Amino acid sequence: MTEQIAGHLLVDCLIAQGVTHAFGVPGESYLAVLDGLHARQDAIRFITCRQEGGAAYMAEAHGKLTGRPGVCMVTRGPGATNASIGVHTAFQDSTPMVLLVGDVASDCRDREAFQEVDYQAFFGPSTRGFAKRVERIDDANRIPEYVARAFATAMNGRPGPVVLVLPEDMLTRMTTAQPLARVEAVQAWSDPGALRTLREMLLQSERPFVIAGGGGWTPQAAQALQRFAENWRLPVGNAFRFQDTFDNHHPLYAGDVGIGLNPKLAARIKAADLIIAIGPRLGEMTTNNYTLLEAPCPKQKLVHIHSSAEELNRVYQADLAINATMNAAARSLEVLTAPVSVAWEQWALDANADYIANLQPNKLPGDIDMPAIVGVLQQHLPPDAVLTNGAGNFASWVHRFYKHHGLVKGHKTQLAPTVGAMGYGVPAGIAAAITTGRVVLTMAGDGDFLMNGQELATAAQHGAKTIIVLLNNGMYGTIRMHQEREYPNHCSGSYLQNPDFAALGRAYGYAGVRITKTAEFEAELLAALTRPEGTLIEVMLDPEVITTRVTLSAITEQAMKRT
Repeated sequence: MTEQIAGHLLVDCLIAQGVTHAFGVPGESYLAVLDGLHARQDAIRFITCRQEGGAAYMAEAHGKLTGRPGVCMVTRGPGATNASIGVHTAFQDSTPMVLLVGDVASDCRDREAFQEVDYQAFFGPSTRGFAKRVERIDDANRIPEYVARAFATAMNGRPGPVVLVLPEDMLTRMTTAQPLARVEAVQAWSDPGALRTLREMLLQSERPFVIAGGGGWTPQAAQALQRFAENWRLPVGNAFRFQDTFDNHHPLYAGDVGIGLNPKLAARIKAADLIIAIGPRLGEMTTNNYTLLEAPCPKQKLVHIHSSAEELNRVYQADLAINATMNAAARSLEVLTAPVSVAWEQWALDANADYIANLQPNKLPGDIDMPAIVGVLQQHLPPDAVLTNGAGNFASWVHRFYKHHGLVKGHKTQLAPTVGAMGYGVPAGIAAAITTGRVVLTMAGDGDFLMNGQELATAAQHGAKTIIVLLNNGMYGTIRMHQEREYPNHCSGSYLQNPDFAALGRAYGYAGVRITKTAEFEAELLAALTRPEGTLIEVMLDPEVITTRVTLSAITEQAMKRT
């Protein structure tokens, strides 16, 4: 058998697993892998990023879009710790991902060698870390085994990140090992008895409600979910930042269940007598700090369907727990025989009416009308456009007012971190442009953008066109909002002195423009859609416009009344 260097074998193993892109920052600890990428650049493309956090975000976004692990490559120590934010995002968002870390040589280990880190202690699940598995490959002949296991672990059960540590000297050894076959995710099917029980619970219900989201959804699963909802005339809400799971234009759609929740939707979920949670782990944001469904025993009857047995009954004691992957669960549900009529038809119609009413904007000050801006996006972006954002109040504008066709139409269209990580939107958008070639719109805040704005250089280098709408209000807006609620008129640490963002965009190779009035936006968006390079549109937003519903002064005034 032909002998080759282990770093090249690793690349061949990635290609065997269907990897087409790897995102990373080069490092001397994995030069042999970089050489393997050079040798197989016809099959796998290495996207050179500017910081490991941005690279890890790109890999996580790639995993969301494709359903297979996004791959990130970093060097030891600082490279791995920089990348940890993307690993944490993949963990809380249930996204398949593989992080490859070049490590110190074996003969230097356990001496606090240059940039040495105990990765099991840092990432490992045994220490309440945020990777599903952490392994070090010491034997070059076992690279195929470790890579295949990493992909299987990342995809099966609750999807998530896996870390593989690669000692520098191991990567330079010679081996005759060969890649293993491509690993596919295993489908866990719903228990037939549990499905019969679910049907009986539905027949006894008067006010059921479905919450859909989490990782592992495909277009086929989303389409089956829609047929289940239509058969039973069930109102459906999408879990926090999984707003493309169920078509937002559908007459059974009730809205997103997350931050800035429609008060009427919150009341409806609390008033429901049956919650069917399909896919979400029911975290803090989706449950509004565990109040929509009280932990550990909700007042509503709860059916929790999840791909991981370990997730079921971990936080909430479900009346019925079903361990099933989303493809299998949705296809089982769509054939669940529905009655000719149901008792909750008006309940479902009212849920959608509440959602439609919530699209009517609140009157807010300033020369920028953000609901109108989002309306222009809705009018001109194609239905398969990918919308990305990081964390901050700025994201609430698209969350509340933008309507996703989503997976039911065949495409994932929302990339947003349920972990609430700032700096995600820009690199995620770049990964989406590289991975899909579709139109990509990133909504960013001024504080959020500056955490990974340097990745525009990556976009320019690799031909990734994105459109960035950057809302500049001169502050960390979410923090300022909380400050005014808890410590009114005591602004501390949340003020920002910003650069000229439009000029900064131009410096990176983007077109950069600034608008101060709503009427200026449409022309700039249309120009951005037609030009070959990316565009950064800086929107000067009145600091008073702190949420989609109330002003900063109103929040301060309410807080002062309490004190």
